[in-house]
Amino acid sequence: MKESSGRKQGAASPCAACKLLRRRCAQDCVFAPYFPADEPQKFANVHKVFGASNVNKMLQELPVHQRGDAVSSIVYEANARVRDPVYGCVGAISSLQQQIDALQTQLALAQAEVVHLRVRQTASYPHGFGPTSPNNSGSPPSKLMGPQAMPIFDMDMVMDQACLGEPMWSC
Repeated sequence: MKESSGRKQGAASPCAACKLLRRRCAQDCVFAPYFPADEPQKFANVHKVFGASNVNKMLQELPVHQRGDAVSSIVYEANARVRDPVYGCVGAISSLQQQIDALQTQLALAQAEVVHLRVRQTASYPHGFGPTSPNNSGSPPSKLMGPQAMPIFDMDMVMDQACLGEPMWSC
């Protein structure tokens, strides 16, 4: 059979909206493409929060190509309102924003600690040459080059040496 409006023609199975509302599902039912019979809870929450009549009006005012996105938003908000009747999806957004703020604070602290450790390491080893320095590996070429040679690609060490003796925030 041919697919039309989210259900089979001639089939007696109404969409989830018509089933919940206990009415006959017409061929041009506005709910049928978005609330299939196998997802009854989807429409139940929407009906509980917004009411079938209001959702029907909203969908009929929209162009057909925008209805799918509108239904997704309506279903998301309805599910959020069922979980949190006071704040709905705003509560979820607020919670996520608090998590972002906490993680950004943790990241800033970790970055500050890295800078602090680099400055301490540079202060402990003049010219950036210490036990972990690539130029102090103990190989004969590094011993021949002397302490004035700087690694070509180690820009962090150049920055740390330029900041030696200055406050951390001025670097």
